[in-house]
Amino acid sequence: MKTQTTSEYREVISLCKELFKKKTIDYGTAWRILRLPSITDQIFIKAQRIRSIQEKGVQKVNDPVQEEFIGIINYCLIALIQSELGDKFPLEMTFEELEPMYDRWVSQTQQLLEDKNHDYGEAWRMMRVSSITDIILMKLYRVKQIEDNQGVTLVSEGVVANYQDIINYSVFCMIKFNEKKHA
Repeated sequence: MKTQTTSEYREVISLCKELFKKKTIDYGTAWRILRLPSITDQIFIKAQRIRSIQEKGVQKVNDPVQEEFIGIINYCLIALIQSELGDKFPLEMTFEELEPMYDRWVSQTQQLLEDKNHDYGEAWRMMRVSSITDIILMKLYRVKQIEDNQGVTLVSEGVVANYQDIINYSVFCMIKFNEKKHA
């Protein structure tokens, strides 16, 4: 069943994918050299910038906060793709080679969102963007701890589930920004 959230989700992901495509054309797949903890740290930097701007109420670098959420989404997808590719594929890959992996991870992550949305009744729509940012940072600290423990957990979800949650929370923020813009 297609819902408002489904169409909003697809709009956000379409923006993200278009930027991913253009950056892949511009830079190639230089990100393939990064180990997963380095990708996690890149995501952390973006989330920390968002929180810092939220707390200070002013920013000195003119890059919009929405672009940071797009970056978080794409870096999480890069992490998921990188975890799948590992060292068994070349560093340089084309967008056409990556696109099916990008789309598959998006599809799996969107399904997770729809399942959770069903159970939680779209509670995220009543949350503040600042609270969602804090949750993203919390999940990043969890990922960093799991990475520091070489992926070993006792009862917790692994890094994949956390990256997917971070994607979905970032999409929520983008939807909330779009709602404000159109209000």
